[in-house]
Amino acid sequence: MTFHIRRALSAATLGRALLWAVMYYLITSPSGCKLGNAWGAVDQLRAKPRTSGMATAASKVETSAPTSPSTLGALMDSLRPSQWVKNGFVFCALIFSRSLTDWHRLALVTLAALVFCAISSATYLVNDVLDAPDDRQHPIKRLRPVASGRVSRKAALCTAAALGFAALAGSWTLDHAFFPVVSTYAAINLVYSAWLKQVMLVDVFVIAAGFVLRVIGGGVVIHVELSAWLIVCTTLLALFLALSKRRHELVLLGESASGHRSSLADYTPHFLDQLIGIVTASTVMSYALYTLSEDARTKFPNKRLELTVPLVLFGIFRYLYLVHRREGGGNPAHMLFTDRVLLVSVLLWAAAVIVIIYL
Repeated sequence: MTFHIRRALSAATLGRALLWAVMYYLITSPSGCKLGNAWGAVDQLRAKPRTSGMATAASKVETSAPTSPSTLGALMDSLRPSQWVKNGFVFCALIFSRSLTDWHRLALVTLAALVFCAISSATYLVNDVLDAPDDRQHPIKRLRPVASGRVSRKAALCTAAALGFAALAGSWTLDHAFFPVVSTYAAINLVYSAWLKQVMLVDVFVIAAGFVLRVIGGGVVIHVELSAWLIVCTTLLALFLALSKRRHELVLLGESASGHRSSLADYTPHFLDQLIGIVTASTVMSYALYTLSEDARTKFPNKRLELTVPLVLFGIFRYLYLVHRREGGGNPAHMLFTDRVLLVSVLLWAAAVIVIIYL
């Protein structure tokens, strides 16, 4: 292992040690940062009368509160580890640059993904603190640790600061060019949480930017040139997921949607369906054109990458089915791991791409 990787591993180890130290302080300190067990807050929230729109929305979705009674468990829940699957986009540049078998590059990209796990969890914590009052009026988000009172604001912000510092330090140590990518990701997500999520259309483009920055970050750490097609396809796919998420929120909350988030007042299901239709067609066409492009034929001579197009079509069709017939779309990561058909289609596509490119 090179000295470069050792430095990155040292930074990651330092960040983890700092995080655990802060979390220990949060649990044991008598000065107000102690979290304690606050299940009573959840009971009080559940006991409060809700509007008929909220009651209807809640009845449409089967949810359960995190069951861990421990403070540390609640804090871990607030990091949203299930959302770390999104950081798989960091590996896109590695796969499409035919570097998956290069152990040095694989180690670098894996460390970059861990950095994104830390910085994304930090932004989730800040977002939960800022959104706590609104989340308490949401049939699902009211069960989040911060909104339900199981994690205090101070604890969430202390942990976010520790994770953010560890991520930024790790990104700088891993590659100086990677630091601006992670910093930009953190900045736009903080601005999104504070303001941009209330601006119609801008909100979904900011979400899409987060996915694109993951792809860029994966390319930066291994110093490969990113294909413009990869950026375009990632942007369109991310917009598809973001718009589907907005549609889910709008349908779930009904008439009370604007009370939860002001930007939802400017959306309608019909308008979102039109936008989803546009990005769906654009995503499929962009990917199909990429597989047939001169760029793909130059990088992968005599490879039939276009054979993976039907798998992309099937995966998107399945996702649309879950959005329109199963009232899904609010949590893409949850849908991926709970719907076997969707999961199998994604795994088959990934396997097909790897086999075609590398064999």
